Amino acid sequence: MKVLKYLLVGFVFGIVLTKSEAVSWYRIYEMFQFQSFHMFGIIMVAIGTGIIGIQIIKRRKIKDIKGLPIEISDKEPGSFRYLIGGLIFGLGWALVGCCPGPIFILLGAGFWSILIVFFGALVGTYLYGVLKDKLPH
Repeated sequence: MKVLKYLLVGFVFGIVLTKSEAVSWYRIYEMFQFQSFHMFGIIMVAIGTGIIGIQIIKRRKIKDIKGLPIEISDKEPGSFRYLIGGLIFGLGWALVGCCPGPIFILLGAGFWSILIVFFGALVGTYLYGVLKDKLPH
């Protein structure tokens, strides 16, 4: 029964991203060409929602599904690694025309070419797992 609620949230997330055109290659292309505010608006709403959600979790001391307190540690100071990570992520996003979030949404919509992106995401995740001890954290 617990899995059902996660599947339901996933379906709602997929519907919202599809209806807002956040999974559209054309909208992503417009964003990276600075031709439209559409995607920037979606990203700003997501950031605002995240900030509000984190503050609610911290101030109300909300517990996770197992009843344990959710602890969100502060990030370590330093911006170089965030700059490099953001640059790599952004370049991949721009080159592929897809953020990793909607990979399964696009598969569900029948865009089979996204399997190449999915494979790349798996390889990248594997490489991170292999190299994580050597990377600055």
